Amino acid sequence: MHDRTPNAYAAEDLLSLSHEDRDRLFDDLQSRLAGVWSLIRRDDPTESVVVMPSMSVDRIGHWSGALNQAMEERFLFLLLLLRQPRLRMVYVTSMPVSEAIIEYYLSLLPGVIPSHARARLSLVSVGDSSPAPLTDKLIARPRLVAHIASLVPDTTRSHLIPYNSTTQERDLALLLGIPMYAPDPRLFPLGTKTGCRRVFAESGVEFPFGAEDLHTTDELVEAALALHRARPTAEWAMVKLNEGASGSGNATVDLRGLPTHEEGDAADTVVRSVVAERVADMQLEDDSVSPATYLDRLEERGGILEERVVGDEVRSPSVQMRVTPLGELEILSTHDQVLGGPTGQMYLGARFPADPAYATLITREAEKVGRVLADKGVIGRFALDFVVVRHGSHWTAHAIEVNLRRGGTTHPFLTLQFLTDGLYHHEEGLFRTPSGQVRHLVATDHLDDRALKGLRVDDLFDLIARTGLHFDQSRQAGVVFHMISSITECGRVGMTAIGDTPDSAQDVFDRAESALLAEARASLVPLPVPLPVQQPGRLGEGLD
Repeated sequence: MHDRTPNAYAAEDLLSLSHEDRDRLFDDLQSRLAGVWSLIRRDDPTESVVVMPSMSVDRIGHWSGALNQAMEERFLFLLLLLRQPRLRMVYVTSMPVSEAIIEYYLSLLPGVIPSHARARLSLVSVGDSSPAPLTDKLIARPRLVAHIASLVPDTTRSHLIPYNSTTQERDLALLLGIPMYAPDPRLFPLGTKTGCRRVFAESGVEFPFGAEDLHTTDELVEAALALHRARPTAEWAMVKLNEGASGSGNATVDLRGLPTHEEGDAADTVVRSVVAERVADMQLEDDSVSPATYLDRLEERGGILEERVVGDEVRSPSVQMRVTPLGELEILSTHDQVLGGPTGQMYLGARFPADPAYATLITREAEKVGRVLADKGVIGRFALDFVVVRHGSHWTAHAIEVNLRRGGTTHPFLTLQFLTDGLYHHEEGLFRTPSGQVRHLVATDHLDDRALKGLRVDDLFDLIARTGLHFDQSRQAGVVFHMISSITECGRVGMTAIGDTPDSAQDVFDRAESALLAEARASLVPLPVPLPVQQPGRLGEGLD
């Protein structure tokens, strides 16, 4: 089969092809991407994009169908691309998106008639509310895939935009006949916790002491012992599943107060025994995951153990980059991540841009990693997470993670960029609009409160209209909400607050949060039971 030409596959369906054959076809398809890229934004009436926000990630914690839909809708900011007057878009979701939500996003478009943009938007839904990844649902339904393909006016002027890229997204691109703007799935290992540590070593950047490619409890114990020997003062170790996302695959091992290493087998046995107990009692960041499930996933897909870096002050910024189909590496943005959870490892939101005290430092280090990834053939958007530590007045940066996908900082930043036409100037660490005005943002995917379940989508929009929280194009400031459909079932919504200073962006965020929670709590105030209305009758008549 190795000498086949692309036309030799024409009569065969996907299932009859080996992954090796599919990879060869994918290479042929991806070879068109540079040409597609060079033709975008040329006002061509046949230009289109297919948005596939499938969360094809390793899910270890609780994941509901409602949350799955909300995460798919998190990328509705891409509707702002319809400000290009000839662009057509196909947006695919598991369940139908409310027309009110679509109208909300289209109302944000500057200088565009919403009805004109709506006519160029095709919404496709599977009708499957299960938490399975969207791409899996589509590939199981060939007729639906054919329908999506029919909505692409010209496959030579179109490309697929996925959330992340696995072999399932590769297969969908093949079925649609359009290239994918994302890393080749064969490069997926570079974005695992094990793979990124190896990339860091190759790049020459600093990263925490530890060990990778671990699969068993015994290997975790050996790695923790090695860490203790090399860093006797280290108080904590982090265990991370290779494919964990947003901190849900992390766990913490307490190394405080371990017996001092001394010569002799007996002393070593004591230390080993204590470390084994600590590993067995490690604290999982996601409390919806059982220890048994966690260890099963570690055995199946592997993970790492590394030192948890500490100092006078510790922060968690990130740098977003992309490699274009033309091979150009671009620095897109920096963010300070807002973290939560039992030990502060769960991603909740972000502030943009990152603190200037270390923004230039992390950008310089990230660029080293980005060039290694570009040399390995990575295409598309990706992010590099750091831990930065202050000792006195000096900051040091430790690379900890590569995300070869769009992530939690993608939609807030691109929302700002699409609304303002501005750019992040990494040399000065500032985002400027075309008129030179500076903009900052504060964003979250986790505005969570049980009271929010008392609100419907229409209630949220009514609040926006009454309180003036809507993004104001004249001031280029305000709030943009996302994950809107999850407000009633999940009691959760996301939002991006934009202002001209860090304090003003935070003020917009705080006022929006306060107004929303007040409205939610008011919606749950018990109603009085109405008294029966007595019917009018003749004087002296009453009820028996």
